[in-house]
Amino acid sequence: MKLLKLGVLFLLFILPACSSLTLKPADFSWPVESVLKINEDGFVKEDRYSLIFNSKDLFLEETGDSLSYLNKDLRIIRDNKGYYYITSNNFKNVYVFSNYESELCLEEKVLISETGVSKPAFNQRSPFIELVYGDKKQLLSNEGLVNEEENEE
Repeated sequence: MKLLKLGVLFLLFILPACSSLTLKPADFSWPVESVLKINEDGFVKEDRYSLIFNSKDLFLEETGDSLSYLNKDLRIIRDNKGYYYITSNNFKNVYVFSNYESELCLEEKVLISETGVSKPAFNQRSPFIELVYGDKKQLLSNEGLVNEEENEE
């Protein structure tokens, strides 16, 4: 019985020492969007933030044509939670990705315009991302469009 008590006492002191380290708060946002040219193999690369990925599947999802990436660029920004927002000229959607084990995983596909947007641009409006196209502005979160009423609260 004495040995059991010692074992429990030992575990009570050792287990808290094994807890993971958490550094918070952390802000993962990029201050401005990145406009990235797509190379002939479909890859985009952002040296400043050490980001590289293949965009072919994104263009296939958006346009139905895996070669539609040719001579295009992507507009990318990252919010304070670490989500990536990606769109391009004439896209109908903004794609929200999270990163997980060397992959960008689609979290949300946000419909912006049935006809596609012209000259989109992202701005950091913490805690949201602002999408500007034409004379329109819309706020986005990792869950989709943000209503103006939600923003005022």
